Order: sequence, then structure tokens, then C-alpha cells
Amino acid sequence: MGGSAGAGAGMADARGGGAPPEADEGAGGNDTAEDTYQHGQPVYFPEELVDNWVSFSRRGLYYCYNISLRGCLNTTATPADIILAVKCDMGPEFLYNLFNSGGVDVTIRYMSIVHLNQEQVIFARRFQTTIISLLIGNGHSEVRDAIKYFHELQVSEGVVYLLLPSVSGKIDWCGIKFSTSSVYDATEKDMGHCHSCKDPDLLQTMDGPCCRCMLQNSVVYIPRDRKFYNITGFLDLNENNPLHLRDESVVSSARRGLCLTSQSNPLLVASGLFTVQNFLYKCYGKGKETSGRIAVKLPPELCRVVMAPVSTNILCSFSFVPSIMYRIQCLLLSAKLKIQLGPRMQQFNITALKILEALTTKECQEEFSLESLETLGDSFLKYVTGQHLFSKYKHREGKLTSMRKELVSNTTLCHLACNRNLVGYIRGEEFNLKKWIIPGLGYDICGNTKCLFLLTNNMYTLKEISIKSKRIADTVEALIGAYLSASGEQAAFHFMKSLGLDLELHNEMQGERKIITKSEEIIDVRSLETMLGYAFNDCSLLIEALTHGSYNNAGPCYEVNLEEPMQFDLQ
Repeated sequence: MGGSAGAGAGMADARGGGAPPEADEGAGGNDTAEDTYQHGQPVYFPEELVDNWVSFSRRGLYYCYNISLRGCLNTTATPADIILAVKCDMGPEFLYNLFNSGGVDVTIRYMSIVHLNQEQVIFARRFQTTIISLLIGNGHSEVRDAIKYFHELQVSEGVVYLLLPSVSGKIDWCGIKFSTSSVYDATEKDMGHCHSCKDPDLLQTMDGPCCRCMLQNSVVYIPRDRKFYNITGFLDLNENNPLHLRDESVVSSARRGLCLTSQSNPLLVASGLFTVQNFLYKCYGKGKETSGRIAVKLPPELCRVVMAPVSTNILCSFSFVPSIMYRIQCLLLSAKLKIQLGPRMQQFNITALKILEALTTKECQEEFSLESLETLGDSFLKYVTGQHLFSKYKHREGKLTSMRKELVSNTTLCHLACNRNLVGYIRGEEFNLKKWIIPGLGYDICGNTKCLFLLTNNMYTLKEISIKSKRIADTVEALIGAYLSASGEQAAFHFMKSLGLDLELHNEMQGERKIITKSEEIIDVRSLETMLGYAFNDCSLLIEALTHGSYNNAGPCYEVNLEEPMQFDLQ
């Protein structure tokens, strides 16, 4: 992972029993990490979401999780639940998980293992490919190409999972099977009316007659406007309900010399599709609902049915899918990191969300980042390191500061993280919707094909990223802070040990030491104890704390020795 031999050399004396080298005072602030650090670091991808479609479609059994959204969604629609089907158990973190961002509460709950045959998988894959391509690409050609692509069950490994619409807690197979029209799929059967419609009420569309039952809750495409709309109702025209040409889309159609509607053909009440946004962004939800959701009236003769039926509530939910799946992806990796740290770390109770906070840099522009945990972890790291050096090398006067700087420098922490394969878990950039891989397609909105590569440590990766060594060091300190805040000092200390830091945590300092200089000749200890309301067990430590290094009459003990292990308490 780009670790350098220089890291081992820098840590050799601290791990061994000999006296440490005399480091420069500026070792912690002006290190040379950028000179030795390999910048091209892989970004990990969770194996739970990796497979090929041929293998995935033949598995038969799938682990299902219910995803529900509640809260401030900047829309009047009530989002429907979505069922996520994956190839394997995603772990205890997803038995029940709740996270909030931008005022939106997302709940993920394990449901059960369900059986799906290959035909059902193919139908479901086509549904999610169509609806996500509609919402993200919002272009006729992108959706058409996506539908054509779904017939190919690629054998190469890629991002593979199913997102299924839910009705009353069950998969909505009716909506999945009848959702894609013959506009995009020539193999599809007649979509003029649904299978349960006994008395079709046909309306004339651009592609022929279509029943009201299919137009209601459908997505249509207006070729002349090059826009998609979601049909929410009908406006029947009669003498008491004349047509008012105030809507821009209707007026523009009239000016083109097109037939707006007939007496038997009502207008379609519609609104624009939901805009897919990064709802993880820290400022999400502060704006108003987009103008694209304003209701318009459309003549059916100008419409081509793209998906039917697909309700407004389903469209609303799927507009959040990229952000939700990215958060799930990150939580899966955080849970993986907990396991990677080894069995000794499994005794400590810390959530994947807390780990994720420590892995999230401020560049991600989310509501949480590692900065607070970094401050906590940095203080604790310096405290433990100073305490360890004080106990081990107490007679090396004036050298504890430079020794500690060497141990906690950015260079050291960066190399420790690289050697332990931690860098691939760090989130160093904002979530980019355009680079999100559409499941079922294998490429992003820009048409870039995404391939997954298996690394030597059995982790998948999609890309490489360049992160400054300072950011990597900050992440290490944030992880220390995460374990400290979640499970206490022992957890943070064992995490430091798992990184390779050979330190000892002393719960009690050593007993009274023999000092040549008598304390009562230097200071009135009893008066000071009375003033402080505290009795010191080792008066020699008190003398040492109050004596500057320039004062040589006090013997071999100076305040600089005690300054290091006390900094955590003072901060």
C-alpha cells in the first residue's frame, strides 16, 4: 500500500530497548512525509455489492433489507419503501441502522432471505436500470441505451445488487413486470392496458391507444420538448371546464400547429421528474422544491409512455438511491475496517457510523467529519506517548519533547496507516453523482466503464485517489478519538497498539523516587498542599514540576519531563 522502509527505521529505537535517537525539535511539524508517501492509493469497494450478473441471477436466494425515508424531503410526495436485495448477509450493523442527513431519516432494516428465479432477477434489473437512468440521466438516449444493455448478462465482476419497489412490505412484482414500455424494449408485450383491467378506457398517445390505468402513475416523454414528466391525474374537458392556455408547455404545443386534444381525449396532469441530488451534502434541504415539480397539463397525443405504472412516491424514493447506496457502501467498509483491526479490537463496542465519521475528511462536505475526533485522538496520543517516554527514559533530561515528536509525527502516522492498509478506507472527496455506478449498467452517467480490481489484501477497488499524508495522519488520530469516545482509554490504546505503536499505558505512575535535593529546602510543600487542598504522595514530582531546566541546583529532574504526559489533561 505504498508504505516506506523509512517508517520502520523511524520507529526502530522506540520499539526496542535501547535509548532513542535525539530527534530535531521540528520533527512533528515539518516532516518529509510527502517525499516518501505513495500518493496513488486505492479506494476500497465492499465485496457484498460485487458480483457478475450471470452468477447473481442464478443464486436463487438473496438477503433483503428494507429502506425507508422519513423527514424533510422538500416535496409533498410520501416516499415509498425500497427493498435492497444483495448476494450475502451485510452483517450485524444492518440488522437495524438509522442515519440522518439534511433532515432526512433513512432506516435500513433486515427483512429475510427470499427466493428469486432468474426471470425475476432480469425483470428487477431492467426496472432499476430504467428508473435510475431516467432520474439521473434524464435523457431519452441514455434511457434507451440502458434498456438495450440490460439484455446482456455480463460475466465480468461489477457492482451488482437489486433495488425493488415495495408495497405493504412486499416486492411489487406487478409494477416491476409492467413498468417498461415497448418504446424502449421491442421484446415487451402489448402495454396498451394492464393485465387486471377488464374494461380498458383507451386514450390516444403518440405510439397508439393506451388505457387510463397505464397512463395514471406513468412516466411519459415529450419528444418536441425533450422532457420527461410524471403523470399524476387527468383533466376532462367539457363546456363547464374549458381549456385555459396559460401553461407554457400547452401553449408552445399550440403554437406549433399541433392538435392539443379532442373532446374525448382529456389532458394529462403531470409534473417534472425529481432531481437527483447529493442528500449527504451538508447544505442539502435548505432550498425549496425545484421548479421542475410544478404541475403542467399535457395532451396525450404528444406523449410517449416510458414507464407504467410507476408512482410519484416510487420516483421520489429512487431519487435518493445514489446517496443512500453510497452511504451503505461506506458503512460496509467501516464495518470491514473494524474486523481488519484484529480479534483483540472486537471486544470494544463501537458503531460503523462512528468509524465512518473518523474516516470522513472535511473535503467530503458532509454534516460530520473527522475534525473533532482528530483533536481528541491527537491529545490522547500525545498523552500516552509522553507518559510512556517519561516512565521509560526519565533520566534523559530535556529530550522527551523531541522523542515524542518523532513518535507522533505525520510521517510516522502516515506510514503506519499505509503499512496496515488503512488508506483505502479514507473518504477524501465529495460524493460525485456523475461518477456513481448505475447498478445493472456497469458504467456511470458520463458513460465511463467501471471495472473492479482485486487487490493483494482481498479488497476490491474502483479507482485511485491522492490524499495528502497530513490527511492520513489526521485520520489515524481521528480513529484513536473514535475508539476513545466510544469505548474508553483501553480501546483507544489497543487501537494504537494494532497500528504498530509499541507503547505502554500506565494507569498508575511509579512510586516515590530518591532525589538528592531535599524538597523542604526548595519549597514549602505543606503550605502549597494546604492552598491546593491536595496531598502529594511523591513530593519529588512536585519539585520537578515547579523547577525550570535552567535551575541546576535541584538535581536531575526538570519540568520538561513532566510536561509531556500532562498535556492531554491540560487540553
